[in-house]
Amino acid sequence: MEEVVARGLWMYDGIAPTAVYVVMLDYDFWYEIGAADDDLEPGEVPELNENGHLYYVRHHAGKPFWPDSQGFHTLAEAIAAAESVIPGPVEWR
Repeated sequence: MEEVVARGLWMYDGIAPTAVYVVMLDYDFWYEIGAADDDLEPGEVPELNENGHLYYVRHHAGKPFWPDSQGFHTLAEAIAAAESVIPGPVEWR
C-alpha cells in the first residue's frame, strides 16, 4: 500500500511554489531493493514500525514510486527530515 499522508508547499527561490510529499508504505522500500538485488546483509530484516509501515519523503509526484529519503518510523520524523533539506518554511496540508 502506498498512501500520501502529508503534502507540503514551499517557495523555491522565493518565487516558485514547490511540493514535497510524505508517503506511507506497508513495506521497507530499501530492504526490498536490496532483496531484489541480492544485496542484503546476513540477518538483515525490514525495519517497519509497530504498525507495519514506514514513511518516506518525496520531492516529486508520480509513478513509479521512488523515495528521496530513508524510511522513518513516524510521520513527525519524516516531516522533520523533509524540512531539514528545504531552504525555507513548508506549509503542510
